[in-house]
Amino acid sequence: MNHNTQPEIITEGDQSSGKNYLLPFILVVSLFFLWGMAHNLDSILIPHLKKACNLSNSQSTLIDTSVFLAYFLMAIPAGILLKRFGYKSTMITGLLAFAFGAFLFVPAANNLSYITFLVALFIIGCGLTLLETSANPYAAILGSPDKAAWRLNLAATFNGLAAPLATIVGRFILSGKSHTKEELAAMTDTVRNNYFLTEASTVKTPYIILGTILVLVAILFYFMKLPEVKTASKDGISQGSFLGALKHKHLRWAVIAQFFYVGAQVCVTSFFIRAAQQAGGFDEYTALYYLGLYGTLFLVGRFVGTALLRYIASNKLLAIYAVISVLLSIVAITGSGVVVVYALGGLGFFMSIMFPTIFALGIDGIGDDTKPGSSWLIMSIVGGAILPYAMGSLIDMYGDNIQIGYSIPLVCYLIILFFGLRGYKIVHK
Repeated sequence: MNHNTQPEIITEGDQSSGKNYLLPFILVVSLFFLWGMAHNLDSILIPHLKKACNLSNSQSTLIDTSVFLAYFLMAIPAGILLKRFGYKSTMITGLLAFAFGAFLFVPAANNLSYITFLVALFIIGCGLTLLETSANPYAAILGSPDKAAWRLNLAATFNGLAAPLATIVGRFILSGKSHTKEELAAMTDTVRNNYFLTEASTVKTPYIILGTILVLVAILFYFMKLPEVKTASKDGISQGSFLGALKHKHLRWAVIAQFFYVGAQVCVTSFFIRAAQQAGGFDEYTALYYLGLYGTLFLVGRFVGTALLRYIASNKLLAIYAVISVLLSIVAITGSGVVVVYALGGLGFFMSIMFPTIFALGIDGIGDDTKPGSSWLIMSIVGGAILPYAMGSLIDMYGDNIQIGYSIPLVCYLIILFFGLRGYKIVHK
């Protein structure tokens, strides 16, 4: 690795003061938690808005499509903004966009407008893109390079903390009520519309609170001094470029692996509640409880994985977790009863380290291309927009059979396995 092209930490105002990164790291960790909350609420919104807006499986996954399409469309602008204005300004802009999208849930619910919900979620996705494009590499390079994967997994642990907490918020969103198509058809237009409006209105208070918190955090970031990370080559001029970053073969494979990882995770979580209802025979609240256990296992997996990374090479641990995820997917597809729900919960544990590990392996050793490389990895999150829709369509095709849909995450884990075994390797030319 050429140490002349490593990112250099430069503190705002005084370059000589800059080796205390604890407080900046803590602030960045809070962002991991906040975007984790957004994504985990999406898995609750999908079955909820499916009821409130009377949607098909594939239509309900447009929630994921709206959020993750924003990642794809905003990744390049986010990278440009990051390169032009730096990490702090990009994070603040992301927080404010995230908050604006959250506040839009109020008119969306008042007007029972699924389109407005999707616009709000797209704006939230734009905010999340800005946060992830800046916070992931910031956490990775805010300290010793050989601990980058460990720091990312530690920060991502707090992303995982949002999963069980989101199910607590979900209790205020889900009503526990549902009606069959026949029951809805038998209602008068007024009664049916009131039912839909009542279901939709439950999202307003949680998202108003979330938006308010985001504004307060943005204000905190504005008034805090944060070290800025500037990448410079040995002649003092940054040489990184968006297309040039793809000359790194391992980055290209990381982009592919991240596409399929995010798609797999979103597929698993988006249909978890409905899978628990269909395969496990649970009611909505019991299914939500098991989603909370899934989130808890995801969180525990982050802690365990972060600890194991001190002793096991990150690519090896990634490959081991991918193999186990393949096996659990087979159980989810072919099993019956509560065993299916336990298998999905297990996936939460073994998926936990995949995103930050793939990210860290992808930007390892790319020097000046770290920022554009991060943009490519964030763009790959578009897998969360495409694969869940494919899963929803597959489920609809097989007569609302949720389990068959989990064949799509299975294929994703096989691709991640290849990355952990071969694709991660840095090719020196």
